[in-house]
Amino acid sequence: MKEGQTLWTKEQSILAINLYSKIPFGQMHNRNADVIELAELIGRSPSAVARKLGNFASFDPKLRERGVGGLPNTSKLDAEVWYEYMQNWDEQFFESEKLLAKKKHTTIEKVYAIDLENLPPAIGIERERLVMIRVNQSQFRKIVLSNFNNQCCITGINIPELIVASHIVPWSKDQGNRLSPQNGLALNTLHDKAFDRHLITVTEDLKIKISPKFYKHKDVLSIKQNFIDYDGSSLLVPKKFYPDTEFLKIHNDRYGELVG
Repeated sequence: MKEGQTLWTKEQSILAINLYSKIPFGQMHNRNADVIELAELIGRSPSAVARKLGNFASFDPKLRERGVGGLPNTSKLDAEVWYEYMQNWDEQFFESEKLLAKKKHTTIEKVYAIDLENLPPAIGIERERLVMIRVNQSQFRKIVLSNFNNQCCITGINIPELIVASHIVPWSKDQGNRLSPQNGLALNTLHDKAFDRHLITVTEDLKIKISPKFYKHKDVLSIKQNFIDYDGSSLLVPKKFYPDTEFLKIHNDRYGELVG
């Protein structure tokens, strides 16, 4: 550590990984307004925050596969925060959002305009759980769409009103990963419905696979253009968070059961 520098605290690191989760890899630089804002909040320079974001990128295996290695000289604290965050996304993200709101001298309910009076009757832990669900649902869509450059990852449609943040493993099946961006695909509303019904799936090597049912209607132009033409095509490459292969396997297995 250079003279005059101070070690990063865990609180500062948690706020940094919160920002890491929200912005595309190519925007993690010291000129980014969000980087500058966080730097002011935690008493660090924008360059220091940008370097910390680069450090976190070093732990991302998919970025390394693409030859994007992040920055060297990561610390034990960096590794600790990264793995805590990625292994328990839902709760860790919510806690980091609460911490960010506190730093801004407000509350998470005010930041997300949550009307506490209109929440279902609940107290204590259950009430906070309801707030967490509202917060994470809001951010899940933003993070998933940002991860695919605000495009449908099958067709490239880039009209936000037509794009859905679709779960690979359904909300009801995996409570711990309901809102992990690795459990999300940006799909247009038509393909979201087809994916949800297991009429299409995405293989572990990110290839699109459609149900044989579509080939029974191959003479219908809209079926050909919207489904058959994409069979075997590659998914658009995500900017940062790659779909988890275990989540894809679960979806593929269910697709196989229904096709078989």
